[in-house]
Amino acid sequence: MKRRDFLKSVSGLAAGAALPTMPQVISTAYADARSETLLIVSEGGPNNLDIHGVGTNVPGYEVSWNCYDRLISHEMKTGPGGVPYYDRDKFKGELAEDMKIDDMSVTFKLRKNAKFHDGTPVTAKDVKWSLDRAVSVGGFPTFQMSAGSLTKPEQFVVIDDYTVRVDFLKKDRLTIPDLAVIVPCIVNSELVKKNASEKDPWGLEFTKQQTAGSGAYKVTKWTAGTEVIMERNEDWVCGPLPKIKRVIWRMVPQAGNRRALLERGDADISYELPNKDFQEMKANGKLNVVSLPFSNGIQYIGMNVTKPPFDNPKVRQAVAYALPYQKIIDAVMFGLANPMFGAPKDKPTEVAWPQPHKYNTDIEKAKALMAEAGLANGFETTISFDLNFAGVNEPLCVLVQESLAQIGIKTTINKVPGANWRTELNKKEMPLFTNVFSGWLDYPEYFFYWCYHGNNSVFNTMSYKSAEMDKLIDGARTAAATGDTATYDADVKGFVDLAFTDIPRIPLYQPFVNVAMQKNISGYQYWFHRRLDYRALAKG
Repeated sequence: MKRRDFLKSVSGLAAGAALPTMPQVISTAYADARSETLLIVSEGGPNNLDIHGVGTNVPGYEVSWNCYDRLISHEMKTGPGGVPYYDRDKFKGELAEDMKIDDMSVTFKLRKNAKFHDGTPVTAKDVKWSLDRAVSVGGFPTFQMSAGSLTKPEQFVVIDDYTVRVDFLKKDRLTIPDLAVIVPCIVNSELVKKNASEKDPWGLEFTKQQTAGSGAYKVTKWTAGTEVIMERNEDWVCGPLPKIKRVIWRMVPQAGNRRALLERGDADISYELPNKDFQEMKANGKLNVVSLPFSNGIQYIGMNVTKPPFDNPKVRQAVAYALPYQKIIDAVMFGLANPMFGAPKDKPTEVAWPQPHKYNTDIEKAKALMAEAGLANGFETTISFDLNFAGVNEPLCVLVQESLAQIGIKTTINKVPGANWRTELNKKEMPLFTNVFSGWLDYPEYFFYWCYHGNNSVFNTMSYKSAEMDKLIDGARTAAATGDTATYDADVKGFVDLAFTDIPRIPLYQPFVNVAMQKNISGYQYWFHRRLDYRALAKG
């Protein structure tokens, strides 16, 4: 398409706030070889470029993954539909060229030719400082590290300039996998320390606005809510040099505009379109559409158990019987999800997660439970959702609102801007909400450690605490580390049963990652974080 034709095509799209600046972005892209530039359009963008930052949202993960390196990463395997898929149990070096696992430690030899984006070498002191930062900064990063029993700076030991050892506090099968997630990324310590302060010892304000990594890409421009531009790091040595030289990631809030840009060939990739659009695009065959279930993930309705009347299990069970599960699957997801409801009453609990619960839509049963709770006349509350994912969340909340009204629960829908969503979740003030959680490590005990354990992580959004639940989760973690299969199986079944009885969160479905891309895009990989890995993508 010639540039003037592209400008015409954009002006012909439905009016939307995101489009007036689009031509300028594309004109820059056309100045490069089009085959080396990737144009992504999505609903929302990052609110922070640093995974260690306070309240960094899910789009921020994509920046961190591509702009920073970690010591190790996962090998790939062939997943559903032949799509390359991360192998949860196999690892390879990234910054580390060698890894030696001993009984109570793991030692990493670093690549001696790895450099940060400013040209300084990556050394063991950078690794130690970065891991110290991750376990010390608090909030989500520190809790994530604790999932693999990485909690103390003393666990990270510099042996020499290019050798670092990680000591285990206890045996934990999640430790090695936890070093391959996004959080333990390696940061240019000297650069960040120069821009830190007494109030901000880890330099979070500096890294919020710019990247300080050694990864395959670096951010050259970020306009919050509008665009991110990333350029290839020509000196990257932790893998084959990516084919894509430049990534332009553009926020286009209107789904119709995103779809139009894709179908006209003006954008290369989009995700988070309405499921109806994905189904239609699959059917017409002009674009490649990948649909894969979230690993270890569910969309759920959460109820804050510290906020009356959701502190009453009967009210929570009433809500679970009132939800319009099938309507949501049909009218919101258009079948692009695995149902997590309506398991047969006699079906035994599996040693697996996610798995369907036994609740189904039963308004009479819900009304009876409300009466038992002394709330036959109902009550008023709010239901909140993340506007970054409005395409699913808004119609879902409307259906839930209609259904709950049948049992006397009057809800006001609260639309939270995407940039504020994680911060609002962290406050744990919202009484009723919908959210997605997908565990980065694909193990049931990992999901439950995050979401149901009484140490009350940021993703225990219900503020749920139960001594019995904690005992089962901790027991499963210990049993997994020692290879005690019988105890492990019993504990997993135990915590799944308890989660469904106490029902502080109600699983609705296992969502699919849906990505639409031009036919000339190859190399898409499914990762646990569900975001794009630009390093493997190519055009041609």
